[in-house]
Amino acid sequence: MRLRATTEHGAAPSAKPAGLFSGEYAAPATAFTALTVLTGISGLAVVPTLPVAVRALDGLWLYPLVAGAFVGAALLGGVAGGAWSDRSGPGRPLAAGLALAVTTLVVSGTAVTVWQLAAGRFLDGLAAGMIVVSTNAAIGRTFPDRLRARALALMSVCWIVPALACPPLAGLVASWWSWRWVFLGLAALTVLPGLAVIVLLRRLPRPDRPDEQSGAEGPGLAVALAVSVGAGLGQYALSGRGAAHLACGAAALVVIGAFVRRMLPPGTWRAATGLPATVLLTGLAAGTFFTLETMVPLMLNLDGTVPPALAGLAFTGSAVAWGASSWAQSRWLAERPRHLLVASGAVLLVVANGAAAVAMASGLPAWIPAVSLTLAAIGMGATMPTLTVLSLAHAPSGRTGYAGAAMATSQNLGQVGILALGSGLLGTTPADAGELARFGPALGVLVVPSLLIVILAGRVRVARTS
Repeated sequence: MRLRATTEHGAAPSAKPAGLFSGEYAAPATAFTALTVLTGISGLAVVPTLPVAVRALDGLWLYPLVAGAFVGAALLGGVAGGAWSDRSGPGRPLAAGLALAVTTLVVSGTAVTVWQLAAGRFLDGLAAGMIVVSTNAAIGRTFPDRLRARALALMSVCWIVPALACPPLAGLVASWWSWRWVFLGLAALTVLPGLAVIVLLRRLPRPDRPDEQSGAEGPGLAVALAVSVGAGLGQYALSGRGAAHLACGAAALVVIGAFVRRMLPPGTWRAATGLPATVLLTGLAAGTFFTLETMVPLMLNLDGTVPPALAGLAFTGSAVAWGASSWAQSRWLAERPRHLLVASGAVLLVVANGAAAVAMASGLPAWIPAVSLTLAAIGMGATMPTLTVLSLAHAPSGRTGYAGAAMATSQNLGQVGILALGSGLLGTTPADAGELARFGPALGVLVVPSLLIVILAGRVRVARTS
């Protein structure tokens, strides 16, 4: 059954507008919620298990490639899912992505070599890219503008419980039985809920006819594959400073520089008003937060005064803060101009990164950056879902998949690029500055992209919102 393209303007004046889980929106909202929870459970349980699996397969030397394969594949999966969504509707790529996600758990869980595990992580990234981009495209097609922010906020909230429960449970399973049971157990637990989700996905609306005059021509899969390989090489280059790492870093710059322009909307690098600026700001925000999130555990590990429990609470707190902030802005700040929400969230990123940088440069304890991570997560909860809503508003007619793929590409490249910048500064800071003080410049540079978001937020404004 096709969902009607209704809005609150089509209802009787006295009728209460339908909510996320009422009327014709109930089935897709349930499907998106279940899909996000299943994705979150798999992702957050697998990541802490990877080092154990790589060590058991005698492949520690290949760990950067195993970890980086996911990011590179997610770029390719995002482009494939976006193009498929625009052509056939988001239901099919979502179902295919979910089926592939279960398959990749089996591939990884039965790995007999580290190369098979790397292949499993590549397939997992491919599935995740398809699911994320197709879900955003489906939300844009299914819900009216007044419900899109709430739907995206719900997707953020769906990660809270997996973030709280999955890492420790995965650790217990790997310790008591085997790391293989983390992968294979997740596959078994996902099959039946996955089949139910696929049935619900059949009710998603069919695609609009793409606007052929929009000029929004998505990149081909060959271009996406090239950039995916470049991103994977960049991830590997960040893991060391040997000749091989330098060569991979140089190759990544060449490949990404040659092809990435074809994966982003024209005008992205100059922050042209509309979708280009929205895509650029997404990459800046994602890269800033991901770099802070990557450096905090290292700082806590170097600071012997920080108990392990506090280190874990830093990430639990950030997950809860992100979800709560996202939900709050969708419920109580929905009537505010959305570009102001983006700017407000970026201000919190500026404060968080600035405070962390000053604390480390001044020799203060590492728990201050841990608290800053939670503050930054509050800012991200306001910024990222709002940018996604704006990308749907700016997307050319019938091209929500194209817009979603561009957002995913920018997010992944922002993570790789800004992390590379921060890591480079960390590596060039004199060792006599002190272990923790060396993080000051690396964290301080994160203030720059955060400020750029504040300055450029006006360029993501839409002419009229519901």
